[in-house]
Amino acid sequence: MKLNKQDILKALETISAPGEGQNMVESGAVTNVVTFADEVIVDITITNPSLQAKKKTEVEIMKTIHDIVYEKAKITVNVKVDAPTKSVPNVIKGKAIPGIKNIIAVASGKGGVGKSTVTANLAVTLAKMGFKVGILDADIYGPSMPIMFDVELERPLAVNVDGKSKMRPVENYGVKILSIGFFTKPDQAVVWRGPMAAKALNQMIFDAAWGELDFMLLDLPPGTGDIHLSIMQSLPITGAVVVSTPQNVALADAKKGVAMFQQESINVPVLGIIENMAYFTPEELPDNKYYIFGKEGAQNLAEDLKVRFLGELPLVQSIREAGDVGRPAALQTATPLEQAFEKLTQNIVEEVVRRNDNLPPTEAIKITTMAGCSAVKK
Repeated sequence: MKLNKQDILKALETISAPGEGQNMVESGAVTNVVTFADEVIVDITITNPSLQAKKKTEVEIMKTIHDIVYEKAKITVNVKVDAPTKSVPNVIKGKAIPGIKNIIAVASGKGGVGKSTVTANLAVTLAKMGFKVGILDADIYGPSMPIMFDVELERPLAVNVDGKSKMRPVENYGVKILSIGFFTKPDQAVVWRGPMAAKALNQMIFDAAWGELDFMLLDLPPGTGDIHLSIMQSLPITGAVVVSTPQNVALADAKKGVAMFQQESINVPVLGIIENMAYFTPEELPDNKYYIFGKEGAQNLAEDLKVRFLGELPLVQSIREAGDVGRPAALQTATPLEQAFEKLTQNIVEEVVRRNDNLPPTEAIKITTMAGCSAVKK
């Protein structure tokens, strides 16, 4: 007997697809029917992923065609499962730290671009503006904040908070600081695997008496690795600032740093890009600018990525010297450096206010699959 496609479709209209109110033809579950002599092939897509639903669909189609159309028909049923994925909200998750209003991650794709120096100077500038500020030195393997704030020999003390013993951050220049550098000797290397480093960070985050803070700055390590994911799983980051130099090698890594925060499973707002070591001006030639690492590279990158260019900082010997002696350069008064850091900090505060006005509060990300550990496609 020669089978007719229309007869097959009419027979299939008597069956409902699993999970559908309509019959499997009207609902669009049946995607194709092919007949040839006494053979028929039915392609169907169902949303129920269970093996039982798949088998039931196959049996019902075969039985219906045999009963209604032709009892000796040779039937092939191809069942495809297209289960809708449940949307897991990866933006608003995790727990916040009571009393901390804004958490700003300062990151860089590449090491050696001055990220820690920028973080220290942003912190003291915010403190000078009257904000309550803290720094969490999340660069476990290269902690530098104790040196930059001249508190290398200090140690966090234990205080009692609501019946629990917590660490009191070390404070200098109006900035509260916690760093793994407080718990190691100057010549001691931190040789830890990722889980150990993440545990230490969590202790400095949640077992510390930070008190009331307007801004907590996170000095992240270079790159886009395990520490970054651990931090973003633990804390509700308000936004991220990426530091880069103008040269192409640094810009390539800065682009990856921005892409990390913008990845769908992370989705932390990027407040902008800072260009550090933008140009060199000799002390004896204050009107001259030498673009040693290239010109306006980070500014052009910000335009390409459609994020704000927060400002540029010159390559000045006194910034390095100030960091080495533990007194950040932004503490200087009535100098071009002070003005540069003030402008930069004002731009960041503006972006934080704009972000808080236009976006819902961010909480720590929750990575439920390997999606958060994959290469970022941009």
